[in-house]
Amino acid sequence: MPELPEVETVVRGLQDLLPGRSVVSVRLGKTDFIDNPAALGELLPGRKIIQVNRIGKFIHVQLAPNGSGHLKPAPDLIVHLGMTGRLVVRAADEPAPPHTHVYFELDDGRELRYTDIRRFGQMFLAADEKITELRERLGEDALTVSQEEFRRRVAGRRARIKALLLDQSVVRGVGNIYADESLWRARIHPARLAARLMVKEIDRLRQMVQRVLGEAIRLRGSSISDFVDSDGQPGGYQKWHRVYGREGEPCYRCKTKIRRVIVAGRGSHFCPRCQPPPRARSGRGTKSRKETSRRRQG
Repeated sequence: MPELPEVETVVRGLQDLLPGRSVVSVRLGKTDFIDNPAALGELLPGRKIIQVNRIGKFIHVQLAPNGSGHLKPAPDLIVHLGMTGRLVVRAADEPAPPHTHVYFELDDGRELRYTDIRRFGQMFLAADEKITELRERLGEDALTVSQEEFRRRVAGRRARIKALLLDQSVVRGVGNIYADESLWRARIHPARLAARLMVKEIDRLRQMVQRVLGEAIRLRGSSISDFVDSDGQPGGYQKWHRVYGREGEPCYRCKTKIRRVIVAGRGSHFCPRCQPPPRARSGRGTKSRKETSRRRQG
């Protein structure tokens, strides 16, 4: 699933291609991932694209009101790529790949196309109020969250740290790949409770999250299976993964074999030496040792 670096890569590419262009028409294929498909064809033609931004893992295409002036507030286009979504700009006469479901014809003869094999993405129109609600529902952006805010959202929480990183209401943008990579960098096991992390560990984790995300953006994201940027090109960060997808391979730091366990319902990759697992509670461990001793004596 595209995460913050992949979405940011697509957004930056679209920002170079779309602002100043106008939507001429909209053609739709399958629409089960679109909220109110008819509204796209009714409300988008004639609208000029102002800019393209990112809200967590959502792509926000900001549009100017059309000339009639009756759209107040004027809705913008919001897209989530889901697991296999692609949003690319192509010449109108270029053949479209299978599973291309939305075509936005632009005024320069090109098309903005949305392709999605599994159709787990989302597409909807949203006015200012709904966009504000979306921002408030999500946590702080993982790329820019401050040290103080990250501490406030993580410290003391009775949840696995991997689960918190994946929770978009805590910090937005991090998914399975970059959670694993960041935790390996920070030497924190994914199953540790956030409440048992020291402040210095929380601070180090935030630093590693932002470092990993920044590096991934510079390499235009990770192409594991389906991801391509707005020009149809794959990313390069998958070549630099240190734990994700490397089960059974040696750790780059200590040569211990990388392991994979399920944490927060997701496959989680870690080094058992660099990222020691959570310790059992001392009372429970003491009781276990006493019971073992009694059994041996009896």
